[in-house]
Amino acid sequence: MITTLDAVTVAGPVDLPLAGELDVQAACGIMHVHGRRYGEPTPLGLDYASILAAELAAIGGVAVTFARDRGIPLRGASTSLAQAALLAVSQYLAAATAEDDHQETWLPGGPPFHSAERVAFEIETFDPAVWQRFWSTLGADREAIARGWQPFSARFATATCPLPSRLPDVAARAPIRWIERTATDSGMTLVRVAIRRHDGIPAFTVSGEGRGHRMARPVEFLPLSGLTVLESCRRVQGPMAGHLLRLLGATVLRVEPPGGEPLRWVPPIAGAASARFRALNDGKESIEIDLNTVGGRRHLLELASGADVFLHNWAPGKAEQWSLTAYDLARVRPGIVYAHASGWGDELGPNPPLGTDFVVQAHAGVPPSLMTLVDVFGGVVSAHGIVRALSRRATKVTSSLLSAASRLNASAVRPRCGQPLRAPVCDDLAVLAEDPRFSRALVRDECVFVTSPWEFRS
Repeated sequence: MITTLDAVTVAGPVDLPLAGELDVQAACGIMHVHGRRYGEPTPLGLDYASILAAELAAIGGVAVTFARDRGIPLRGASTSLAQAALLAVSQYLAAATAEDDHQETWLPGGPPFHSAERVAFEIETFDPAVWQRFWSTLGADREAIARGWQPFSARFATATCPLPSRLPDVAARAPIRWIERTATDSGMTLVRVAIRRHDGIPAFTVSGEGRGHRMARPVEFLPLSGLTVLESCRRVQGPMAGHLLRLLGATVLRVEPPGGEPLRWVPPIAGAASARFRALNDGKESIEIDLNTVGGRRHLLELASGADVFLHNWAPGKAEQWSLTAYDLARVRPGIVYAHASGWGDELGPNPPLGTDFVVQAHAGVPPSLMTLVDVFGGVVSAHGIVRALSRRATKVTSSLLSAASRLNASAVRPRCGQPLRAPVCDDLAVLAEDPRFSRALVRDECVFVTSPWEFRS
């Protein structure tokens, strides 16, 4: 089996003289996307590409061992910091290269907010009514509340959040205790920003013992070829895990609600779907099932009876409510790997707050960014756990955004910003996509996608 150090280079297939982390962040678009909130390309506060590449290399090593156990003659795998960085910006790259008329304006700005005592905090809601109640109670005017909702709700996609100045000004006049009570009363999730912390949470846990039925006949020379993944996930973390499993060779069947996943239709559109959605879900098969009905849940179990992995990122208690727990799926498919990618895991009890990238960043003290750092890394961590479970013939994998944030903090090294850069700094992802030096790492299909972060040797 290859080792992580043997598996990681800096530039990989990118034909640039990249010397290390800062060069990669500059050339591959991380500084540009992270810097949108500041109005100029800005380095991240940690060696994100290096950490992500190390995790991808670990997945590659486990995948090669699993492939060889299955009779697939692979000798090794490689990845690079540049491939990891491009994976991190893949959704932004797809959106920037979609050929539709949708225009995005990246004005500087964004949380965290500060109270009268200068306590930094982050908030989260997907409901505009909650947004309105929270700010109205704090005393914000109606116009500012209305103008603030669109950039706030779009920040996951745009990596910036230019709010009307009256909103942070209102927060800055209120005591943190009152702001927290207002959040509770209105239904808003509020998390104080912590100093960087590493709580020793394992990135993922693998448990249970399978029966070895997953040694399906491979159909091509990729580690997971011949295996089927059933995915029921939304947003970034879970779909990213499924995306990586597909790139490792698995067939991924994606379960979506009636009418399709709403994020399919969020502009910019590339072909028949959202460019951002396609960046994580192209190549997956999809089927619409209403899991709120008995018939829909029965249909999912029928599909699971022919799958090797079931992956979901449902809210806490939903699997029990639907009778779709690991035990329920094991009854129809003994030995199936049951993977749950959550926001908080078990760390905040059975009724945790809304667990999204930015509130988890704040709680864990990850150097703040409006890039979806924890979502992307959480998906990679989930995929790592699933591949390790397959290799060990285990049956259960649990991971969370909080555990991913803990892993980021444990591995974090702050980039040395005084070093001179050896490539130009990318300030336009559309220009990057046309650069022939990136051609071996990208592919165009109505927008630009990032190719597999691994290269396998047979």
